[in-house]
This record gives sequence, structure tokens and C-alpha cells, in this order.
Amino acid sequence: MQDLIPHIPSLHSEPLAAALQQRIANKTKPLGSLGRLEDLMLRLGLILGSETPELHQPQMMVFAGDHGLVAQGVSAYPSDVTWQMVENFLAGGAAVSVLARQHGLDLVVVDAGVAHDFAPRKGLIIAKIAHGTQDASRQPAMSVEQCATAINEGKALLRQRPGNVLLLGEMGIGNTSSAALLLARLAGQPVAGCTGRGTGLDDAGLTRKIGVLQAVLQRHAEASEPLQALAAFGGFEIAMMVGAVLQAALERRVIVVDGFITSSAVLVASRLQPAVLERCVFAHRSQEQGHALMLQACGGATPLLDLGLRLGEGSGAALAWPLLDSACRILHEMASFASAGVSEKQAG
Repeated sequence: MQDLIPHIPSLHSEPLAAALQQRIANKTKPLGSLGRLEDLMLRLGLILGSETPELHQPQMMVFAGDHGLVAQGVSAYPSDVTWQMVENFLAGGAAVSVLARQHGLDLVVVDAGVAHDFAPRKGLIIAKIAHGTQDASRQPAMSVEQCATAINEGKALLRQRPGNVLLLGEMGIGNTSSAALLLARLAGQPVAGCTGRGTGLDDAGLTRKIGVLQAVLQRHAEASEPLQALAAFGGFEIAMMVGAVLQAALERRVIVVDGFITSSAVLVASRLQPAVLERCVFAHRSQEQGHALMLQACGGATPLLDLGLRLGEGSGAALAWPLLDSACRILHEMASFASAGVSEKQAG
């Protein structure tokens, strides 16, 4: 499957970085006074290859899929909630739907592998690989062929979308288990530290979930490489996000990463092509157990927000979007000391 993976070159450019730093420093403000917003300006400029980056036609893509492992009691909710929430997205009633409307984000839901047949309609892309993955406690969640198809579909879907920003979202009952398994295997972390309550498991449910995931890891001990692990543990929605992330990185789009599950797709993609991380803006630190470890595994990423969120859907990415918009506007519109006729700080 390695031929699926495009080469992602590094964005490293000393001249552009220096020009951006100079532009930021010369704005009418004390040096460094916009804090981490200045880091964001620099990152956006480097991703888009410009001293005055512009964001246009941001695409919010919510990938949905079901997970056979749910049969082992790893979720507090039944699998039917996946398709019901997809309907809620399409009806405009979910949190991410509200936020997308508020911020003018183009929202599309991708059926990557939901165990339900949807009527075609606007805002829905039916790209179903199968009606949910297999139970990973008994066999690999996906075949090698299914995993490759999902990655290729994610790449193709991204190529069809306009704009230069991808905001990642997901929906899938059981997908915190897949994300925890991917983190444990690819980052070499104990599964207990990677595993959280997901949709709200009680203490007994969490203990059961950890036990199930430990057994799954042992069953697929040979799945050590990123694509092997993805096929063994991942959901169709995670695999499709891996493809979308790789394509977005290739096209030099800004990738706004939501929470724990979308970060697991980025983790897989970055283990395949490390320079993917140079294109990523991590929206927030989730309350989900293991997300801090996931961020560390993704190059020690520092997220923009820490609001105690654990909803998923891309809600954190949508909430962070105005910060990206503000960063670009400041680079474009904020006066420099010279243009405003304001005296600069005196030496000494």
C-alpha cells in the first residue's frame, strides 16, 4: 500500500520565515505582544507560502463510519447513534452545523462506512466502503484492500473540494477505541493511558474498554507499521481522513485538526510523511484521556484552545477558525510603525 502515499516535502524556508518575522515585528505593537497569535501568523504564512496569507473557501469535512468493535461493549451508546447524528448534521441541528453556519464554513458530511443507507441529498457525500468495519477483537477491522480504497477515496474527495483550508471532523460510535489503539501502537504508549470514557462510560465501562483494547493490541501484535495498524484498528472514517490529510498536505492547504480522533488520522499520516505536521494547526486539547499524549506524538503540538471539549464532530476546529481568520487579517490590515507614523521603541 506504500504507493498510495504521496511524497510531502518540507515547507522549510529561512527567507520566508525571516520576512514573516520581520513583518510581524514591525506591526504597531510591542514585540511579541500578540503572543501565540504571532506563532499562528508565522505558521499560516509558511503553509501558504506568503508574507500576506489569505484563507479562502474553508472546507469543513465530517467523516462518518461505524465500528464492529462496538459489539464488545466499548461505547456507552449503540451504533445507531452514528447514522442518527449524520441525519442531525444534515438537518443543521448539530453543534458543528451551528458553528459552520456562524462562521460561513462549507460543511459536508462523508459517509465513509456507516451501517445505514442514506438517501442522497445536498451536503452528503456517499463514499461508503462497507456497512461498518469488522470487530477488531476477532479480525482486522479492515482488509488491506478496504484500507487502501478508503485512503484513495479521501484523497479524491479532497481534490474535488475548493479552497485552501481543510477543517477535519468525524462521527462514529466506537471511534475513540480505534484512536486509542492507533496511539498505543504507533507511539508505544500503554493502552490504559490512551483510553478514555468516549461517549461517557462509567468506571466499570472504562475498565472493560481498556481490557478489550489490550486484547485487541495483543491479537494484532504484528501490525506495527502505520498502514498495518490503520487496517487492524482504524475505522473507515479515520482511513479516509488519512487520505484527505495527505492530499491537503500535498496541495499545501492549511489543515485544522479537531480532537482525539482526527488527531489519530494525522498521527498515521505523519508517520507516513512527517512533513504533514508542518501543514497542521491543532484546534484544541480535548478532555478525552489520551489526547495530550496524541498531541505529544504529533510533534509536541500546542493546540490553540483548551475548553474541556470532548464532543468531536469538528466542533473544536470550527471554534478555532476565527483565530486563523484574525491572524491573517492582522498580517494584512494592521499598520506598521512606518505606515502609521508611530515611533518605535528606543534602544537601551
